[in-house]
Amino acid sequence: MKLMRTDHAYGRLKPPAAVVIVMLGLMSVAALPLGAQDKKDKTGSEMDNGVGFIASKEAGAQDVGLPLYPGARQHKDKSDDSPAVRLGLWGWNSGFKLAVLKLESNDAPERVATFYRKALAKYGKVLDCSDSSKATGEKKKDNSSSELGCEDEQPESGELVLKAGTKQEEHVVGIKTEGGITLFQLVYVERRGK
Repeated sequence: MKLMRTDHAYGRLKPPAAVVIVMLGLMSVAALPLGAQDKKDKTGSEMDNGVGFIASKEAGAQDVGLPLYPGARQHKDKSDDSPAVRLGLWGWNSGFKLAVLKLESNDAPERVATFYRKALAKYGKVLDCSDSSKATGEKKKDNSSSELGCEDEQPESGELVLKAGTKQEEHVVGIKTEGGITLFQLVYVERRGK
């Protein structure tokens, strides 16, 4: 499953087609309002609670597992856009969970990157996947390994992409500058099963 793909407008995620098809199918069959199955056990992940589904336009620092940069504001690409999203589908020992926060700051991208390098370090080695030639030229990792790599990243010119965690629990920060403002996304992806 590819993690973070953006089109020309910063922050527009392109989830894998299989995820989109499954999510649309569930939403049409279940016809649940957003957040209807959004119940989290205080002791663990939603995925520990049997079968479930999340589709919510609300996410916070706890959902992405990273602190908010001091003074950061929510970022919307358009006035009707949502600055956050949570999606998830799980059952029978497999599933996925995705949380995204889009933020902005007047601080320089280097300051934001320094803050998130430190925050990501609690999840292990912090990878800098910003150099697309290095990311695409990286040796393919063993698929059975849980070690995180940059092989699936294709950052735009001038975009900084930092990652930490494992293939099962991945934390990503994407940072870029647009119109003198530093825009950044905090992304968390949890995968279970195949």
